[in-house]
Amino acid sequence: MSGLELFAAALGVIAVWLTVKQNPWCWPIGLVMVLLYSWIFFEVKLYSDMLLQVIYAALQLYGWWQWTRAGAQHQGRQVTALNTRQVATGLAIGAVGSLALGAAMAHWTDAAQPWLDAALTAFSLVAQMWMAQKRLQCWALWFVVDVIFVGLFVYKGLYLTAGLYALFTVIAIQGWRDWRLDPALRT
Repeated sequence: MSGLELFAAALGVIAVWLTVKQNPWCWPIGLVMVLLYSWIFFEVKLYSDMLLQVIYAALQLYGWWQWTRAGAQHQGRQVTALNTRQVATGLAIGAVGSLALGAAMAHWTDAAQPWLDAALTAFSLVAQMWMAQKRLQCWALWFVVDVIFVGLFVYKGLYLTAGLYALFTVIAIQGWRDWRLDPALRT
């Protein structure tokens, strides 16, 4: 564990908690966190995770815009639920992304866990897009992805980050509960 990992983890807790509370400051705080984690993952050869953090940086800006400027009145998005077809489409995109990125990482890099890391990366991107669009199902997908991430990070010796993702798992449950009760979801 390094000071950098500790700082990034602390920012991660703050950013995800602010997301649950639908506070748009989750996005700039998250931006700093993902940039720090991109370096951390590079150092331990989790290249798909490193790439994920770089993409997250762009998605942090997209999410901030969606939460503060999108919508008919430019008031930001409201919580909505995906229909079954939208969920299936998102999960199919995650599966295809997993295979493509896993093959690339296995063939062209010395990645530590190319297939698992790629799958977690692809499905995390789906969850992040759903979160930026305030889709309720983001929390269910985050729960599954975070549980698996905990195991990967323990395996790689990133114990603080594993603890962070265990906390993210708990926060995902709270996010599901809070967003499901959002009045906008019932209109």
